[in-house]
Amino acid sequence: MFSREKFLKKQKVLRLATIDKKGNPHLVPVWYKYSAKKFYIGTSSKSQKARNVKVNKTVCFCVDDGIWHPIYGVMGVGKAKLILRKSKVKRVASSILLRYFKSLNLKSAKELLEQTDCIIEITPKKITSWQY
Repeated sequence: MFSREKFLKKQKVLRLATIDKKGNPHLVPVWYKYSAKKFYIGTSSKSQKARNVKVNKTVCFCVDDGIWHPIYGVMGVGKAKLILRKSKVKRVASSILLRYFKSLNLKSAKELLEQTDCIIEITPKKITSWQY
């Protein structure tokens, strides 16, 4: 049986859609962490997705496994906010990166952690899941 919680904690890529100040969509694949029914995405406050969240908190997202038969997926709509407090940003960003790297001592992990100065926190308002 399909478990949404297990699926979201196992998958590695979330597609995040935000809306810019002109009303145009911006869709990007991102690394994420799912915890306590919220999604967390590390980024730079200068990124397009972070700038968009500043002006429009409504986002949508999709996580799927991209493999046919069976194929599983979760999509939803939610409200996003930026977390900017440095100590929380580093703590959450570290936990996100540890999903993808064995150690934060690796050069790429260190670089990504240094570039991350905000976290996008998404509180889902509606979630739909599917399996075929």
